[in-house]
Amino acid sequence: MSDEKSQLSKNEEEVLDFWQKENIFQKSVEKDAPNGEFVFHDGPPFATGLPHYGHLLQSFVKDVVPRYKTMQGYKVERKWGWDCHGLPIENIVEKDLGVSGREEILEKVGVKEFNRICRTKIFEYDKEWQKIIPRIGRWADMEHPYKTMDTDYMESEWWAFKSLYEKGLVYEDFRSIHICPRCETTLSQSEVTEGYADIKDISVVVKFELEDEPGTYLLAWTTTPWTLPGNVAVAINKNIEYVKVAQEGSKYILAKSKVEKWFNDLDYEIVGEIKVEDLLGRKYKPLFDYYKDTDLEHKENIYKIVHADFITEEDGTGIAHEAPAFGADDMELAKIENLPFIQHVDMTGKFKPEVKDFAGMQVKPKGDHMATDVEIIKYLANKNLLFAKEKIEHSYPHCWRCDTPLLNYATTSWFVSVEQMKEELLHNAKDIYWYPHHIKDGRWGTWLTGAKDWSISRNRFWANTIPVWRCVGNSDQDSAEGCRQQVVVGSIDELEKYSGTKVDDLHKDIVDEIEWDCSCGGKMRRIPDVLDTWFNSGSVPYASIHYPFENQDKINLHVPADFIAEGQDQCRAWFYYQHVLATALFDKNAFKNVITTGIVLAEDGKKMSKKLKNYPDPMHMIDKYGADPMRLYILSSPVLRAENLAFAERDLADIYRKVFVRLLNIYEFYAMYEKDIEHKDGSDSDNALDKWIVTRFNALHKEVTEYMENYAIDKATRPIGEFVDDFSTWYIRRSRDRFKSENQDDKKQALETTRYVLRKFAKLLAPFTPFVADWLWLRVKRSDDAQSVHLANWCSVKDTDKELLEQMRQAREVVSLALDARKEAGIKVRQPLGALYFNPEEFSLIRQGDILDIIAQEVNVKEVQPKTDISGIKLDTNITPELEKEGMVREVLRAVQQARKEANLTPDKKADVTLCAPENVINAVRDSLDFVKANTSARDIILKPADEIKIEIEV
Repeated sequence: MSDEKSQLSKNEEEVLDFWQKENIFQKSVEKDAPNGEFVFHDGPPFATGLPHYGHLLQSFVKDVVPRYKTMQGYKVERKWGWDCHGLPIENIVEKDLGVSGREEILEKVGVKEFNRICRTKIFEYDKEWQKIIPRIGRWADMEHPYKTMDTDYMESEWWAFKSLYEKGLVYEDFRSIHICPRCETTLSQSEVTEGYADIKDISVVVKFELEDEPGTYLLAWTTTPWTLPGNVAVAINKNIEYVKVAQEGSKYILAKSKVEKWFNDLDYEIVGEIKVEDLLGRKYKPLFDYYKDTDLEHKENIYKIVHADFITEEDGTGIAHEAPAFGADDMELAKIENLPFIQHVDMTGKFKPEVKDFAGMQVKPKGDHMATDVEIIKYLANKNLLFAKEKIEHSYPHCWRCDTPLLNYATTSWFVSVEQMKEELLHNAKDIYWYPHHIKDGRWGTWLTGAKDWSISRNRFWANTIPVWRCVGNSDQDSAEGCRQQVVVGSIDELEKYSGTKVDDLHKDIVDEIEWDCSCGGKMRRIPDVLDTWFNSGSVPYASIHYPFENQDKINLHVPADFIAEGQDQCRAWFYYQHVLATALFDKNAFKNVITTGIVLAEDGKKMSKKLKNYPDPMHMIDKYGADPMRLYILSSPVLRAENLAFAERDLADIYRKVFVRLLNIYEFYAMYEKDIEHKDGSDSDNALDKWIVTRFNALHKEVTEYMENYAIDKATRPIGEFVDDFSTWYIRRSRDRFKSENQDDKKQALETTRYVLRKFAKLLAPFTPFVADWLWLRVKRSDDAQSVHLANWCSVKDTDKELLEQMRQAREVVSLALDARKEAGIKVRQPLGALYFNPEEFSLIRQGDILDIIAQEVNVKEVQPKTDISGIKLDTNITPELEKEGMVREVLRAVQQARKEANLTPDKKADVTLCAPENVINAVRDSLDFVKANTSARDIILKPADEIKIEIEV
């Protein structure tokens, strides 16, 4: 195939033009919907790049179900949405401006200018999306999209936040959570989970010398050497046995079970066991003296040994160093033991000035994440405080947007109390139907069961704002002054009443300037944080309709939605956050039915990469093969079962040839004869082949409908190719003579049946391959049919003649066995044979005369007879002189038809034929001249002797 557009692709563009000119999409939304509304929520994409195969996959799925439900008599509005906020946009703007992180944004750009540029960058590629999405056959209202940056949308989120606050489901807390030091913001549990990567790192065993026992050291293990300057305690576990080991004049304390690991190559002696009670409360000398003169709360408890249940013998030494500012367990332990709090690293991930030997160094630098740890290790080694080090490989969290190593960091954040409503979340989840089914109790169920409180505040700029105003006194900067009174605002109207200021935008650069007087005389100012963008997308069900400020009558339709779809990664993201918010706000599940897909990978199984250019351009594939083959290829693949698909052009090309080229050939064959005789379409023929193809279609339609009712799109689409194969290689090929027949009744039945099946098949194809479905429909529909197949109704399921289907299956099996017997005997199919015998006990349903005639014609034998004393079948291979002559005639017919094809002659085009052939062939043709003329559209046949068969055509 050339790189130019295929005919199928050109046909699709014609259909697209027809849809647009005739406004077919809008007509489909507005058409009669006796079954009411079917609500579909679309997970909004960013318009900051062009659609890739992942977007195409989701768009195909999101198009199929609404088309199917529309044909079933439902009203399905398909409102497009744009995700507008968060790090995806901010990172692009930072790169364009040459800045990195909050500090540089504030110093070099300013919030107002930064947000202004973010606004301009959001829709950089929206026009390309508006071309591509319709071209792939997806119908969506892209002219009136909801946008998460719209004031109406943001106001609904404010209402949601205030509702959660009033229900006691949102709170502010200081705790250790993951942050991205480059982005300088906290991340949610799901964002952290998505960013894990295996890395090589360095773990160390360090020596903490007991204050009251010089020369005796606690051996503590850590995989984060950079946290050691923030050490405030050492933790042991009461349930672990500890021993004292003597080695080269020093003594070391560690878990008894770990001695062999760390002293294996050394000359050592275990000098005794140590009771945990004898260790707890004892003091040790700090590794670093940066904070020894600092005034700290609970300083009396610094540098002492404490108990912690979370210490294990699995890794390390059974002893751990504690830095409460950099770990959730450490932080909780600090609260229990009243330990001091030291945070020697700032939010950008750099050591603070007081850490004088390493000040300003990035603790986990991107690109060389071990560099700073190496410097720490060198320092410890020089001070004789390093006992051992080893390289390890472990899974470490990275920022899902900028790929920077994350830090566990104590900071203030606002949280949604997910754990408080865990029981309701699990209860509401029971009513959700998942495809594939294993996701419900697997990926989704596991995540839901283990879900933690959701950190929803971010220290960023371009996002919806957290609507909390707090009294900060009279200072120009936020401070601890003032009465700290707090107001949570739930609407624009409330904000205008509090402030007396007209409000038309809720972004940070606007609302941070809005303040009012507190009753104490101080100033009410908004807290600086913005909302997690997953709060944005999780609010789609109500914010997209500006609830509760509008559309209060629609909320019960939108929550829960009838259907949503996304990749399996959204089990921990979009699916989850919708479910949390719907449960918290409405005590409902957010959706009833969900399709979860896998990922489209490159052919080599690797992630698709623009840099590596390891995948073909999607639009080039659509030009080359068409959007419908792409749709069918992807929709029928394992990716619809939440497995991954390695995209291979050869597989797409295979579907293009075997399904679409064949289907168009079926229509073209029908079109050659459709004007020969007046006919409509019908399914009442008494011909066995006609009855079979009709019931074969009915069986397909029933199967597809049942699968679609269960959202099993892959199972619904897979039989389509098999049916086209049956239609083409069995029905049409076996019916060719009937189309050309002088018997008008037989010809009419063949034409009517073919048109009937094509018309019905166009309807069945409509949700999956919408272009070819309408292209076909416009050519075979009745005069009173709908203008477009997408305005037609889905056919009702009909009973199938299972016996006839089995009869034909057995007949085709007999044919296959007989053709194998011919091949084994070295006899071409064009050579007629006398008889074929079959065992009627093995093929019990082959008894109709029509079925036997079909077998005889396909195998090219004079008769097909039952015979009980054989196994399977038996072919009479005796070739009589009469049969030999008939075989010669068939060979000539084949040669003439091939010559006509090479001359591009249509079946109705008459031509003169010159046959050059051996004498015996000429004699055979002379005896059947009228038959040959009739079957080759020949005006005259001139016979010339020659050594081999050669055909000359003259029009």
